[in-house]
Amino acid sequence: MKIYEEALEYHSRGRKGKIEVIPSKPVSSQQDLSLAYSPGVAEPCRMIAEKEDLVYEYTAKGNLVAVVSNGTAVLGLGDIGASASKPVMEGKGVLFKKFADIDVFDIELNAKNPDDIIHACEMLEPTFGGINLEDIKAPECFYIEEELKKRLKIPVFHDDQHGTAVISAASFLNALEIVNKDIRQVRVVFCGGGAAAIACANLYIHLGVKPQNILMADSKGIIYKGRKEGMNPYKERFAVETDKRTIAQALEGADAFIGVSVKGGITAEMVKKMAKDPIVFAMANPDPEVLPEEVFKVRPDAIMATGRSDYPNQVNNVLGFPFIFRGALDTLSTAINEEMKMAAVKALAQLAKEDVPESVSRAYGGQQFRFGRDYLIPKPFDRRALLWVASAVAEAAMRTGVARKKLDLSQYRDTLETLLGSTYTVMRGIKNRVKTGNVRGNLATIVFPEGENLKILKAARVIREEGIAEPILIGNERMIQEGISELGFEESFKGIRLIRPSSSEYLNAYAEKFFERRKRKGATLAMAQQLMKQNNYYGAMMVEMGHADGLLNGISQSYPDTLRPALQIIGAKPGSRLAGIYMMIFKKRVLWFADTTVTIQPNAEELADIAIQTASLARSFVVEEPRVAMLSFSNFGSNSHPLAVNVREATEIVKRRVPGLIVDGEMQADTALRPEISKESFPFNRVPGNANVLIFPDLQSGNIAYKLIAQTGVAEAVGPILVGMNKPVFVLQQNSDVNDVVNMAAITAMEIHLRREGKTQTV
Repeated sequence: MKIYEEALEYHSRGRKGKIEVIPSKPVSSQQDLSLAYSPGVAEPCRMIAEKEDLVYEYTAKGNLVAVVSNGTAVLGLGDIGASASKPVMEGKGVLFKKFADIDVFDIELNAKNPDDIIHACEMLEPTFGGINLEDIKAPECFYIEEELKKRLKIPVFHDDQHGTAVISAASFLNALEIVNKDIRQVRVVFCGGGAAAIACANLYIHLGVKPQNILMADSKGIIYKGRKEGMNPYKERFAVETDKRTIAQALEGADAFIGVSVKGGITAEMVKKMAKDPIVFAMANPDPEVLPEEVFKVRPDAIMATGRSDYPNQVNNVLGFPFIFRGALDTLSTAINEEMKMAAVKALAQLAKEDVPESVSRAYGGQQFRFGRDYLIPKPFDRRALLWVASAVAEAAMRTGVARKKLDLSQYRDTLETLLGSTYTVMRGIKNRVKTGNVRGNLATIVFPEGENLKILKAARVIREEGIAEPILIGNERMIQEGISELGFEESFKGIRLIRPSSSEYLNAYAEKFFERRKRKGATLAMAQQLMKQNNYYGAMMVEMGHADGLLNGISQSYPDTLRPALQIIGAKPGSRLAGIYMMIFKKRVLWFADTTVTIQPNAEELADIAIQTASLARSFVVEEPRVAMLSFSNFGSNSHPLAVNVREATEIVKRRVPGLIVDGEMQADTALRPEISKESFPFNRVPGNANVLIFPDLQSGNIAYKLIAQTGVAEAVGPILVGMNKPVFVLQQNSDVNDVVNMAAITAMEIHLRREGKTQTV
């Protein structure tokens, strides 16, 4: 199926279009209805009538943006009319919601007269917290935006102008840094005289480009002093004294080309005559002014950006407008001013220099990204842009006096994290508890036996910089140092401990300790010395001997191979059962799944041990009363099969051993999670559909369940969290990404602090 056929099918299948409106409050009972509408709705109406600003407290206005267009300059389609522009405006709404959780009504106006658009927006002001102007042709768009900014007390933003300007400006700053050029000296040529070109030029001047170093060309040629044809007041600002009349002449010796025009706007031969290390931003869509492959044939020293996702350095407006509006809405700003746009530019430019999460690489087929000529700007799927840009915009709004609401920026970033998913919120809570523990006592030390692995190095940097723990890296020092240099982490890793087991001063002492422990289990001293040269064994012995607080391992090897050395050296805690537990983080709750990785077919005693330890973990980490459901295919004796009986007996053991624990079973999964089932059929159930700890009858069902839920995207899985070990030892899933390693390091550090405080493994 061709792309245009796929697009038509995508927009027409099922519910037509791309958006819908859903209620944010329950409307499932007479009581709900009386609150949502009559008579209850009268009360917020009265409050707002008395104090208009309360509209932000009692309605959705503060999170609602109007995407307004008259369809006169749609994408590369031109003036196609208001109705034909609606798919684009709906798409804009999807992006607002997806990337910044901002609600949108798209407003398509049959209005060619700019004053009609202005008047319509004025009348809409009571409804919306902000207005995003879209696909309105120049020069009318300039006049419309300027007038609305004067007349309205809500932020107005013309994305065709400022969105492209913000993203390209961030890319431009980074490109200049890479080629080591002074922004005050560079000569810049703009191709295009419309909204985007003029907005880009204005913003670049604010960044430091001198107006006399800018040449702008439109379809009539260079904009120069005295030109009459095709001019307007907005172009006139960029008219300069020059004898150049064509874009080709303008590009001779120029440092940068900024294209927001049409396919074929320039040629590779023109680029060939530019200055050393030319910056070429060919951003026309869908086809750039000149293709990157054509440029690199004649100028391999060029730095290129386009508007397309199939080339490096995509200048994509989705990196800007959702987050700029997020910051503006959350501060109840009356405008989006130049300082707020500049804050967005600098935030994006800086974010591009940060280590790129594995999640972004996965979204682009495993491609690796690192700041440089082919990575000037973050990718659209880098979710951190919300945190960086929105908070920078909010800070600028407060600093410049357009914000009507003051925010604590640290708390605001925490609030923004909740929009990235529940995992961020849960893990932030754990990290904060860890940092509190670090302040009270010594920083936890975690040994990483896979110290040569680049993902481990990336994670270790984050772990160190966020103050989660102090990593200890085991491996070949030369290879670790090469990895650190390759990643550019020399400054971050100053003072970090690197250990090669074969040359360690503790090698013999560790070998003797291992031999003493395993001599009646087939080990010889010579074998012990060889094993201690292996990273896994050496790391486990460091923890056993008290030379490290915890161990985190397994990113590049199988679970059994990772666990075996720790079991031989550290072993299980007396009276405890090993189990692998996953924290399943849903949008509105956390469930604990056990056992998912260790015991294949537990008997009743083993299953009871697993349940007690999992309940203890849940209480320790999330500070929530555990409610344990012992799962089966049977409900409370409805089947006498041995598998169901095993779960039934395990439930009774748990009740006898820990009388105060809320536990019941055997029960089916829906009985554990749906209150109405218990209420109707099992009123005696002590866990009436509100379970938060799910104990599976065997490894097979637990493993299948957590992977199935995680892969369908219903919840995010954090783990496996290993319980029952005598000291803090945790095992990574093979091929974990960097964020997974950081999360597991936080959990390891949390366990270390809990053990120091004597709070672990109790219910």
